[in-house]
Amino acid sequence: METKKDIRSMNFEELAQEINALGLPKFRTSQIYSWLHEKGVRDFSEMTNLPAALRSTLSENYDLHNCTIDTKLCSTIDGTVKYLYELGRGEYVECVVMQYKYGYTICISTQLGCKMGCSFCASAIGGFQRNLLPSEMLSEILTAQRDLGIRISHIVLMGTGEPLDNYDNVMRFLELVTDEKGLNISMRHISLSTCGVVPRIYDLAEKRLGLTLSVSLHAPNDEIRSQTMPVNHKWHIDELLEACRYYAKVTSRRISFEYAMIDGFNDSDDCAKELAQRLSGILCHINLIPVNTVRERHYKKSKDDRLKRFSAILEQKGYTVTVRRTLGSDINASCGQLRASKRKEGDLT
Repeated sequence: METKKDIRSMNFEELAQEINALGLPKFRTSQIYSWLHEKGVRDFSEMTNLPAALRSTLSENYDLHNCTIDTKLCSTIDGTVKYLYELGRGEYVECVVMQYKYGYTICISTQLGCKMGCSFCASAIGGFQRNLLPSEMLSEILTAQRDLGIRISHIVLMGTGEPLDNYDNVMRFLELVTDEKGLNISMRHISLSTCGVVPRIYDLAEKRLGLTLSVSLHAPNDEIRSQTMPVNHKWHIDELLEACRYYAKVTSRRISFEYAMIDGFNDSDDCAKELAQRLSGILCHINLIPVNTVRERHYKKSKDDRLKRFSAILEQKGYTVTVRRTLGSDINASCGQLRASKRKEGDLT
């Protein structure tokens, strides 16, 4: 049986080639592309300005990858909404929608599971299944917009998975989601988070996309970082920071260094001072994150006085520092937790 083509992962030019191959007039490309990306249809039957015969032809030849809402949790504290989507075949993926003064931000997943194995993160629990397609990443956004009746203005690729481990699909997703003929979300409103896939940071730098690169550092040295982040065994912290220096220099974009504050592990005064020294000369911002409580892990977040002291030391060294506000704390809104709970119930393979 011939596999249908993934139509929502096509860019405008590729779709135009398909339309031409079907012997259809050029204007059909714009119509169909708008239905796929701007309006986010879930079925070809929703393309109401197309002839029924054409809708049938599209259905016979192309796949429309969609997310179906399995679980929806709404925070009574701050309005954060967390979704567990089913992709079919018993596959589940998470995303979170957060409301800010400037609009709505969505945190999407880029993989089913994660290979990186960071010991404080729920995303790697259960291992890695596969990469998400560009169309599936788009569907995370389109499904939330349709369900909530809102327009998403900002995206963070910070959910389950390592975006730079799914590099080609993520680059195509970025091309599609920023297309003015589609969702038209500004690249400057997109943040991509990586735990440190060094070769791909160099590749990303050469593209000069204008997005914000967030680097999950979480330690000031190899000894501490290697205990929680297996990726550090492949690319040591000096290699990672050299890539970050190159990225900041080439793109003139400030890097956001993410630092999970773990009680008694990486939150000492000495850690703060060493971190400040390590990051010297890099155009950056430091985002301190009280580590999430994960049922399967033993880590505890740093105490408030430790957070303040750590932050103060960095600020005294001239760094811009923020402490991430905890959103959706009553619904376990951090990445991986809802999917991990589903797995524990025995519904995930």
